[in-house]
Formats: sequence, C-alpha cells, structure tokens
Amino acid sequence: MTLQLTPKEKSLLEDQKKHEQICIEKYQSYANQAQDPTLKQLFNSYAGQEQQHLNTVNQMLNGQIPNMTSQQNQQSSQSTSTTTPSSSQGAVANKNDSTLCTDMLMTEKFVSGAYDTAIFEFADPNVRQALNHIQKEEQGHGQGIFQYMQSHGMYNTQS
Repeated sequence: MTLQLTPKEKSLLEDQKKHEQICIEKYQSYANQAQDPTLKQLFNSYAGQEQQHLNTVNQMLNGQIPNMTSQQNQQSSQSTSTTTPSSSQGAVANKNDSTLCTDMLMTEKFVSGAYDTAIFEFADPNVRQALNHIQKEEQGHGQGIFQYMQSHGMYNTQS
C-alpha cells in the first residue's frame, strides 16, 4: 500500500526530518564532548534511536507506511537499558556536561511538541501511530536526560 501525502503532511514530515537530522548531529557531537562516560553512552544510544526516527520519516516521505512492530521491538530493547543513570549517580556535575544536557532537554521538548502538532494533522491512522511512537521515544529521551541531570545535581525540582 502506497502512502499518499497531502502537501501539508509532506511539509510537516520535511520539518520532522530536519529535526531528526539535528538531533542526530547534536547527540553525536555531544557524546564526543561529554566528560562522564555514562552521559557519553546515553547520548550515543539516543543518536542511534534518532537515526531510526529519521529512517521512519524518510520511509513515509517515500510513500511507504513504516512497519512499527519491528521498530517497537528493536527500540524497546535499546531504550530500557539506557534511560536510567548508572554507576556515576550522585557524581559532581561537570559544567560542560550540564550545558550539554540542558540543551538536549530543550531540544527534546521542542521536537516532542512538534510531533504532537504533526500527529493531529495526518489522516492516515498508520502514520499517526508511527508519529505517536516516535513522540513517545522523544519523551523517553527527555526523561532519561532529566533523570541523569537530577541525579547529578544539575536539575533541581525544589525551586
């Protein structure tokens, strides 16, 4: 079955494609800049997941409805081990790492919001499901970064 996109749907997917490309670039760059090995691992893992998101968006732009079952199985095995901070919990925060995390948390908030808007603009329920799946993963990235920041004294919720 070929996916027929309206001009508006195509435009929204093009925007999401750019967002995913930026996320991949930022996560890869920030993984190289991070001081904490746990943060490097987190950023590298998220870069890989963002690549999957980009692949899904490209599939849709090429008129293909993505197979979400195989992607959900692949993603769930990746995300469970990387969304929670590990052995460096409670470590003193590095200012550079804190800046990287703050930027990526802001980026994830923006990207998740953009997916939220896009979901409501698509007629095809399969596309909506795919975009919803990606959005949930973006929220998971934000949660993982938040948890890392909170456990390292970079994010105080008691303000």
